[in-house]
Amino acid sequence: MSDSKIFSLEGKGLKLDTAEDIEPHIKDLKENADVEEVRLLGNTLGIGASEALSKVLETKKKLQVANFADIFTSRLLSEIPPALHSLLTSLLALPNLHTVNLSDNAFGLNTQAPLVDFLSQHVPLRHLILNNNGLGPAAGVLVADALTALAEKKEAARKEGKQVPDLETVICGRNRLENGSMAAWAKAYAMHKGVREVKMVQNGIRQEGITHLLTHGLSNASKLNVLDLQDNTFTATGAKALSNVVGGWTELKELGVGDCLLSGRGGVALATALQQGKNAKLEVLRLQYNDINAKGVKGLVDAHEKLPALRRVELNGNKFDEEDESIQKLREVLDERKEAADGVGEDNEEYWGVDDLDELEEESEEEEEDEATKLSEEEEEGVEVEEKAAREIIAAEQAEEENVPLGQDKKVDELANALAKTEIK
Repeated sequence: MSDSKIFSLEGKGLKLDTAEDIEPHIKDLKENADVEEVRLLGNTLGIGASEALSKVLETKKKLQVANFADIFTSRLLSEIPPALHSLLTSLLALPNLHTVNLSDNAFGLNTQAPLVDFLSQHVPLRHLILNNNGLGPAAGVLVADALTALAEKKEAARKEGKQVPDLETVICGRNRLENGSMAAWAKAYAMHKGVREVKMVQNGIRQEGITHLLTHGLSNASKLNVLDLQDNTFTATGAKALSNVVGGWTELKELGVGDCLLSGRGGVALATALQQGKNAKLEVLRLQYNDINAKGVKGLVDAHEKLPALRRVELNGNKFDEEDESIQKLREVLDERKEAADGVGEDNEEYWGVDDLDELEEESEEEEEDEATKLSEEEEEGVEVEEKAAREIIAAEQAEEENVPLGQDKKVDELANALAKTEIK
């Protein structure tokens, strides 16, 4: 994309409160009829400035990418919803806008409404980036529900004979989504079967939620290229769920489950699944800090012939000896592939081979777990219970915002009368 097709205020640190404040900064944008990408990240926009900008944006029918990351720093909680509403409403008028980045903005339960409204309606959306937005499980449910509604709109448009793109990318990390929103996210992914890249790192999701997400949601994503769920908690339960579904991702190129506590048994289960030969396009495996033992590493070596594209394996922080013959064999296999690739990516140390193993632990005997291989009915119900709790929080917030109709609540009237008769002494 040429510079003439990009409008950028990136990183200028501008504090733009009013229409007058932003006017001189968007002069070039007004005059550019061919703009395809707008970068506003690293500035802070008030209500007036956002409204003025939105009037310009809605005329840019060739716009494809909107980067609105980190545009509300220092803004009051009351400012964000109207400012965001103006910006996102203008984007709904743009038929070619396929990528939206709203990372590093605070979209908790009190400020999510404009985002949810936009996501449920913008049929051209292909790539959504929502990193570090402080959603929490309750707002996470609403965002996932909006994506489910979007899937329904996309399908309805297809039935009308329209050309509609799949939602291909969902990046939603560092958002405290937790187990409470996983049933909603699973439903969304079950609807968006064409998704190709999913990154949901560091969300505090425990094994029950991970299992639900994989089993009922991502198992439907047969076109998946990249899955990154690092820094959540799998245990053997989640690892077993992963091993049950990974064979369905025949297009998978990168799998990130580092720092997920897969366990020794979980590492073996995943390696065994990869030995089935259904992931021939897999290139990168991120498995650091997972309590994977020598048996798990041997399982990966045993799988290498069924993983002909594999070029990078990250295993630091696990429980095996660096001199183990399996790790030596794995290094040899990946080195041979690097040489055969005629130097592709060889200048990047992170592109090929096994990572540095400088934080390995000694293997200890694993204790038997009561429920290592599958999610019990009680745990499965637990995910639904946590989502119900999240929805109750949403309902409570909405009820709090509604005014009680005057003269219609007998209990309120009785309380008011009682208070009126009370004397303060």
